[in-house]
Amino acid sequence: MNDTSADCPVVIAGGGWAGLAAALTLSRHGVPVVVLESARQLGGRARSLRIGGRILDNGQHLMIGAYQSLLTLMRQTGVDMEQAFERLPLTLQLYRREKISLKLQAPTLPAPFHLLGALSGARGLSARERLKALRFSRRVMRMQIPVDEDICVQALLHAHAQTPALVRKLWEPLCVATLNTPASLASARLFVGVLQTLFTSARAHSDLLIPRQELNALLPRPAAEFLERHGASVELGQRVTALEIDGHGVRAVAVGARTIEARQVILATPHRTSRRLLTRHALLQPLAAKLAALGNEPIATVYLQYPPETSLEVPMVGCEGGVSQWIFDRGVCAQPGLMAVVISGRGEHLRWPAARLLESVTAELAGHFPHWPAPEHGRLIRDKRATFCAAVGVDALRPDNDTPINGLWLAGDYTATGLPATLESAVRSGQRCARHVIKSLRKTNMLDLADAYS
Repeated sequence: MNDTSADCPVVIAGGGWAGLAAALTLSRHGVPVVVLESARQLGGRARSLRIGGRILDNGQHLMIGAYQSLLTLMRQTGVDMEQAFERLPLTLQLYRREKISLKLQAPTLPAPFHLLGALSGARGLSARERLKALRFSRRVMRMQIPVDEDICVQALLHAHAQTPALVRKLWEPLCVATLNTPASLASARLFVGVLQTLFTSARAHSDLLIPRQELNALLPRPAAEFLERHGASVELGQRVTALEIDGHGVRAVAVGARTIEARQVILATPHRTSRRLLTRHALLQPLAAKLAALGNEPIATVYLQYPPETSLEVPMVGCEGGVSQWIFDRGVCAQPGLMAVVISGRGEHLRWPAARLLESVTAELAGHFPHWPAPEHGRLIRDKRATFCAAVGVDALRPDNDTPINGLWLAGDYTATGLPATLESAVRSGQRCARHVIKSLRKTNMLDLADAYS
């Protein structure tokens, strides 16, 4: 391998899951890498925080068996998958007050019969509603929605005669959970892609992977250890403040008063941060305008600590008729009695003070589970810009990994991966960027990949 020079490594701005995926891929090829992360820890929007003497994740990132890029990357960094996840067949259990209003579980049948079986046997839907859901599911398997013909999920469901009960109990919860955008705004094109992943790929791809460990243990910490062993540099508390571009090529990044030379730069920062860095350069302003149009959607997580013996029947349940949407039993993560209540997307709750939101969620859980004692204490974590807004036509705004500037790449779940804002999307994007960089280095004779993936 011809050295790219310690003075001109590949610089990755951002140590979230996209940036880590890019760094890990490059390091495995022997490419010198510098990761610059503005926070004091890796992980980006999917990390663990120490709050009040305990470890809390900054959100509940449910994973599924279809996340092959992410799961393979975790294995490569040495994560024990049996220890990391509790694997369950696709299960949806929804509460309205203290009663279960919907319950379905995918049987052990090959795809797509596993999900057709789940819908056929769903409790809480009438025979007519189950038939309508089955017909819609069969149509989804063959559905293609061009970018310029995108409509909202609500309109798609209405066009296929899905009843209000089906929308409320099944499709709206799935839409908000996967796209973090309400059905009245969300892209049907993206939603159909999600359903096709669940309906038509291997049965195991629809399995739910419930983390048994904190988020930091799933990738950020193992990735940091891997990068250290392979000679990569990881600098925390270092924010990239500007890009230095000469002609049509990137030359360096500015980190405060410091300049780091680089001929290859991957911006693995949130799209709003990348936009600020791009907009200062005339050639990049059209791209920056697209990123500005992506918008943001929030996620709030309310943690409620109950006595240790308090638990759910299954690790995750949905809620109907209130502000609470999903409840995760953190007993799976060796935090007995701790419930994480997730509220995705926009809503009136965004304007509420923390005390009011905690009180409202506590009251709703008391209504769903009247036998539970009162929680001992609670904590609210809000992320007002958790994901891009997966609105109608969003795929026309999502950029590819390359840019008009040679050596400058974009990585993140917001890029054109065809997936919603998920950890799988972030990892795929980071890996694609790394492959682009490797190809570029090959062309300039700066990298000998005879021993790639050695």
